[in-house]
Amino acid sequence: MKKIITLFSLLFTLLLTAQSTYLHCGKLIDTKKGKVLNEMTVIIAGNKITDVKKGYVQALSDKDITIDLKTKTVMPGLIDMHVHIEGEYDKYSYVNRFRLEDADVAFKSTVFAKRTLLAGFTTVRDLGGSGINIALRKAINNGTVIGPRIYTAGKAIGTTGGHADPTNGVRKELRGNPGPKEGVINSPADARKAVRQRYKDGADVIKITATGGVLSVAKDGSGPQFTMEELTAIVETANDYGMISAAHAHGAEGMKRAVLAGITTIEHGTLMTDEIMDLMKQKGTYYVPTITAGKYVAKMAAVKGFYPALVVPKALAIGPQIQNTFAKANKNGVLIAFGTDAGVFPHGQNGKEFGYMVEAGMSPMKAILSATSVNAKVLKNDGIGSIEVGKLADIIAVDEDPIKNIHTLEKVSFVMKGGKVYKQ
Repeated sequence: MKKIITLFSLLFTLLLTAQSTYLHCGKLIDTKKGKVLNEMTVIIAGNKITDVKKGYVQALSDKDITIDLKTKTVMPGLIDMHVHIEGEYDKYSYVNRFRLEDADVAFKSTVFAKRTLLAGFTTVRDLGGSGINIALRKAINNGTVIGPRIYTAGKAIGTTGGHADPTNGVRKELRGNPGPKEGVINSPADARKAVRQRYKDGADVIKITATGGVLSVAKDGSGPQFTMEELTAIVETANDYGMISAAHAHGAEGMKRAVLAGITTIEHGTLMTDEIMDLMKQKGTYYVPTITAGKYVAKMAAVKGFYPALVVPKALAIGPQIQNTFAKANKNGVLIAFGTDAGVFPHGQNGKEFGYMVEAGMSPMKAILSATSVNAKVLKNDGIGSIEVGKLADIIAVDEDPIKNIHTLEKVSFVMKGGKVYKQ
């Protein structure tokens, strides 16, 4: 009995001496109700939110910290559903595949991760790299590296010669014969093996390239690249392992097959038809637009030598269309999940997507919800996406009210992730 009393006394003492952080928020965006609240206090202990109160509540102890955000608009940390955290495209990217060691890529990825977090994105879904993204996720979780919370696909899955075939554009002697282990499949059996391999490697989600792509060194940028049987095998196996799935898709036929197979999200969706929009609404499929990437590749395609000659016509044809597709999908009631394809353009500029979404007809509040509570739902993580008691203390602040000026989200001035301040 004496031991029990001592234990409770110790616990009580720890609770009394535990340091809390008080955020005095001029405005606070409630992403559950879609409202802007005035003069609020958010109280954090450890890595979680312990209270949200009206007014500017004073700290109870001298050991507590108070942060003055009375001139700011505070909201949950942003979530980007489509990044490539390992790299960043430049005119040397295609050559660097043969020059850079894994260690070179890994060290660069830490720079991109930190830049992403400081831009206000406390969680990202990484949709394909070499597998270094898995090690980066572990390093961030262990506190070795500064960066956002990462859900990663490891290496994306494609078909032979398809958008995710790592040997596209490589001379014959170096191509080899990549298979499911490398993320290249050619049958339903291969498809299941590739998903299981990703699970074994430590991936959190599954990414496939349902159609041709813009930046791969291959002629086709939009044709279907999986059979219906292969897609069904991938989604079924991903579901078995509790993994959500994403399909890169520009062309209509490959996109339609992926939706019918039960894919969680469609990425880019450039040539989406009314029929596909209706299907997505029926199936509850989310659309991740990546407008910023589309605009960037179209712009850089005009710079001589930035992309290989085979890529340029695809970039000019596909890139400019994404914003218009987004406008139609949003108007038609398709579920929208915020995602940018950062890495195709410089990391840290993810916030530009908000401006493009609003420019295309989405309300500022809906755009913010798409990057917070909506994305938390897609990721099946109830611990992020809103500022509520019990949630992780992923919190950011901007200088202006984004409902009045959405572009303020491009310049985040305060970042807290898991109760720790990284930018103030």
